[in-house]
Formats: sequence, structure tokens, C-alpha cells
Amino acid sequence: MKNTKIIVTVALFGATVLNAGWMDNLSEGLNAISKKPAEATQSKSSTTSPKTDLSLVDMNSALKQALSSGVTTAIGTLGKENGYLTNTLTKIVLPKSMQKTADLVRKVGGDKYVDDLILSMNNAATEAAPKTAEIFAKSISNMTINDAKNILSGSDSAATDYFRTSSTKDLQATIAPIIQKSMDENSVAKYYSAFESFYKEHAGSLKNEYVSSAANMLGYGGVLPSDKDEDLNGFITNKAIDGIMAMIEEKEKDIRKSPLAQNSDLIGKVFSVFK
Repeated sequence: MKNTKIIVTVALFGATVLNAGWMDNLSEGLNAISKKPAEATQSKSSTTSPKTDLSLVDMNSALKQALSSGVTTAIGTLGKENGYLTNTLTKIVLPKSMQKTADLVRKVGGDKYVDDLILSMNNAATEAAPKTAEIFAKSISNMTINDAKNILSGSDSAATDYFRTSSTKDLQATIAPIIQKSMDENSVAKYYSAFESFYKEHAGSLKNEYVSSAANMLGYGGVLPSDKDEDLNGFITNKAIDGIMAMIEEKEKDIRKSPLAQNSDLIGKVFSVFK
């Protein structure tokens, strides 16, 4: 019954900020949490923590509720229009290898070409964000009591680090094709082409030690000359994931700092002990 109440609470919270499509996936994943027999059948008398009088089941449930709240907040915020673009924590900017070129383009009146390109990249990430809910739900469901104990007694970002370890590969595999499709829908290729053309047109007046071939730097789907040698799809995919993790981490810090302000007796009870 306790876990059922938790699931209802999380679902109601999420419904205020998210559309029904990905909330259904998140709810399905969270429903599985309440059915894990190893956790549900343990009695309080046999599952007390050596450090506290808390039930390990309560600790596990409180953490799963907190994680679900963090995911709901992150995806709900970033999945809204301009969710990435207007957020200083998550805004996707051009790769470092392109920034000097972009600065030069702006100097000769090409602000629109740079801004359109950045907007299209962020829009692609925004469209992909809601599709990650099922992966996070799976990660939460698979969390063990030992995971919960380690996270609760860990750093302010321990829960987010758990997601990074348990979910990044699945997130990359899921988001990459969505990003590719979103890039097409948001005309990233078109804005790249416009950016490149403008640069070539003015290249003669932009000579300095940093000028190099825009074709090499800005080829759509080609390799960007970055430290990780990522293509554009990979670059936006990883930045989209970074943004989600950054938002989850912010929520995690808030829960740890003010557990009693989270509208959840269970979170307040458990996280107050580990504050």
C-alpha cells in the first residue's frame, strides 16, 4: 500500500508539467517498482539500518520517489518550448571548435545565421527529452536496496551519478535517432548550410590566425573538429543528456537541502536523517 501511494503521488506531480504520452511510460516503469518481491516482502523487523531506525524498504522507497520527482521535473522543464534554450544550465551552444568562427561571423553582421543554428540545435534536444522517461523509469525500477543505501549516504549528486552510470548508454542509443529526426525537422542542415555560405562569402574579410575552412568545420553529419571528435548528432545527443542530468542534479540537491519541503512525509523522514 505504501508504494502504491508513492506511485500515485509521483504520477499526480508529473501530470502537472508533462504530456500524457511519456508520463504513461514513466508510470508503467514506476508501477514495476511496487511489484519487486524481494523488497515488498521484507519486514521492518528484519530490514532496519544499522545507522538508523529506518526501514531499508522505506529508505529504498523514499529514494525512488525522490528520483522519480527529479526525472519528472527535469523532463517536464526541458520538454517545454525553448526548454533547453532559455535555461542557463542546459542551453546547447556551438562546439568550442566552431565558436571562434561564429564570433567572426557575428562581427560582419551574421548574428542571424549563428542564432538560427543554435536555436535549431536546442529545439532538437527539446523534442528528444520526453522520450527518455521510460529509460529513467527502468533505471529506478532496477535500483537495489544496496544502491539506495549508497546513494543516500553519498554526495549531493550521488543519485544523479547513479543515473549517469546506469542509464547513459541506453539514453545515447535512444536519443541519437530522435535527435537525427529532430535535426531534420528543425532544419539544422539548412541553418548549417546558411552559416557556411555566409562564412565563405565573407571569409576574405575575416582573415586571422583562427580562420580555417568552414566546409571542414560545418559539414552536416560530418566530423566536428572537437576534443571528442563527435559528429553533430553525437554532440547534440550528449549535450541533451548532460542537460537532463544537470536538472536532475539540481532537484537532488534541493531535496537533500530541504527534505521537509518536498510534500512527501516519506522523503522528509528519510532524507532528514541523511541530510
